[in-house]
Amino acid sequence: MGSDIFGAAMLDYLNNTYKEDIVTRSSISEDDTIPVPYLFRSYAEMPIIEQKALNLSKGKVLDIGCGAGSHSLYLQNKNIDVTALDSSKGAIEACKKRGISKTINAKILEHNSTTYDTLLLLMNGIGIVGELNKLGDYLQHLKSLLNTNGQLLLDSSDIIYMFEEDEDGGYWIPPGKDYYGEVDYEMQYKNEKSDTFPWLYLDYNTLQRAAILNGFNCELIVEGEHYDYLAKLTVAKQ
Repeated sequence: MGSDIFGAAMLDYLNNTYKEDIVTRSSISEDDTIPVPYLFRSYAEMPIIEQKALNLSKGKVLDIGCGAGSHSLYLQNKNIDVTALDSSKGAIEACKKRGISKTINAKILEHNSTTYDTLLLLMNGIGIVGELNKLGDYLQHLKSLLNTNGQLLLDSSDIIYMFEEDEDGGYWIPPGKDYYGEVDYEMQYKNEKSDTFPWLYLDYNTLQRAAILNGFNCELIVEGEHYDYLAKLTVAKQ
């Protein structure tokens, strides 16, 4: 993403120099903000989807795209063996400052040194895939990180509600995109801007089809209040 927007904001918050939030600009909506304190929320402040995922976590856990480490910290305090992974150097520094004992500063596709019982991809963590045509490669890599009887817990949203339906029941898809859930983002914090980067929102049916094609079983665990959901993927028996 270019500048480490999230990392800089998280460290400012921990160093008590936080004064403004992260601004997001996307290809499908007006400017929005991500309140930095929300990245440090407690379990009680998390939506039901995240709480459910944490309650289902078991064994050796990898928290992918951990951010400020709120999920990892909760699991660690429950004496669960959790490792926080993020490509943001600042995010990992923030996790360490918060007392998370196991951290990895890397992109998920670069991490292949060990396997886990639970993989977490929360706060629309599957968005890191960026484009639908890359989903299979990511799912295959994630499958390689799972122990026998392991699970992948991920949440996402169906953003079809953001598009207008035409008279024939179809939807307009932005030019240059193969799927309506492919969104381009840019972020700004203080005077620093990120490069434009792709992010993927997946409707459940599309996720389920991709999961089956890549050797997973896919189960809808819970639906949220705004077109979002939590899914569990497990490796299908041969």
